[in-house]
Amino acid sequence: MASSNKGFSTGSQVMTKRKIKRRTFILGLGGFILASKIKNLYKPSQAANYANRDFAVVGNSPLRDRFATKGLLYGAAVSHRSLSSDLPFANRVAAECAILVPESELKWKALRPTPDRFSFAASDWLVNFARSQGLLMRGHTLVWHEALPKWFATKVDSRNAEQLLQQHIATVVGRYAGKIHSWDVVNEAVHPDDGRTDGLRQWPWLQFLGPDYIETAFRAAHEADPQAMLAYNDHHLEYDTKDQEARRTAVLKLLERLKSRGTPIHALGIQAHLRGDADRFNAKKLKTFMRDVASLGLKIMITEMDVTDQKLPKNIDTRDRIVAGSYEDYLNVALEEPAVIAVLTWGLSDRYTWLESQKPRKDRAPVRPLPLDAKLKRKLAWNAIARAADSALKQ
Repeated sequence: MASSNKGFSTGSQVMTKRKIKRRTFILGLGGFILASKIKNLYKPSQAANYANRDFAVVGNSPLRDRFATKGLLYGAAVSHRSLSSDLPFANRVAAECAILVPESELKWKALRPTPDRFSFAASDWLVNFARSQGLLMRGHTLVWHEALPKWFATKVDSRNAEQLLQQHIATVVGRYAGKIHSWDVVNEAVHPDDGRTDGLRQWPWLQFLGPDYIETAFRAAHEADPQAMLAYNDHHLEYDTKDQEARRTAVLKLLERLKSRGTPIHALGIQAHLRGDADRFNAKKLKTFMRDVASLGLKIMITEMDVTDQKLPKNIDTRDRIVAGSYEDYLNVALEEPAVIAVLTWGLSDRYTWLESQKPRKDRAPVRPLPLDAKLKRKLAWNAIARAADSALKQ
């Protein structure tokens, strides 16, 4: 009988087929992983959620007036550089805002060029601008783990830390006593990933002074200006994730501890740096968290709101709708809480936004996270904020 290979394979043929199948599987797996990553960046359903939403507003009133009719404040973060060099922008700020907060001018790095010298030129200019326009001013921030001068690492230790902290706060808050509506006294002191049972961030102030540095800062600020509203300010408090749930729990415990010790703390600042591509916003959990904060007798301010569009489609209409929807969904929840007294966006116009450099788009398209576009025109984000204010209950 003549031999034939038909109907079976030799060893080399089997190995070749296995290699092909394995290669096909790996390529398929790679495509699946890539597709998964792309899917995680942006979900088309997010655009569908807002595709037919009517973002129309009634009237032409600026945001400051819409919020004011409900007993609320609207404002934005600004810089000395942008306001002093851009008159059209400064005029829009004065028209839309009732309260301002300096982006960086009151941080240690800006104020303390040397251990023995303060530099108040830029912050003085901003405070005077606000007063000249009849606007309130917030202070940001007295204690933070970032924006420290270079000399801090070599000049500060456990022997001089408390004196330096108190001197800094007394000097800065005292200089602007009666001119600042509220201070972010301590910023982002909670970081559960550092592994402490109290959730506090491991950084020099904690190392030098222990957890009481937070109370020390609040007491020093209150002594320097008894009339100012004093706030603890933090981020990553919005979404239904394990990490953010841990942060909400730690922040609440910190606030409870401060209140139980009679610390002069009056408010929580929730930064609300939102992500347009996020799909884990949980209205019920945000409501519960805000209610728990309010039960401590604290006010709440939304202090640094914006919506990152870094991972959204390039199409401007799609992007703007998702950004606007993110604003409106969040604010509709937040403004239901009577303890909320103010909403500040971290910037007013896309012309000046930290997200352009810190979270740029891979396609290099200009980012569009704020109420006004780069030409100072109102966008759907402006409409969304206006609609949330219009539908809010009067405080």
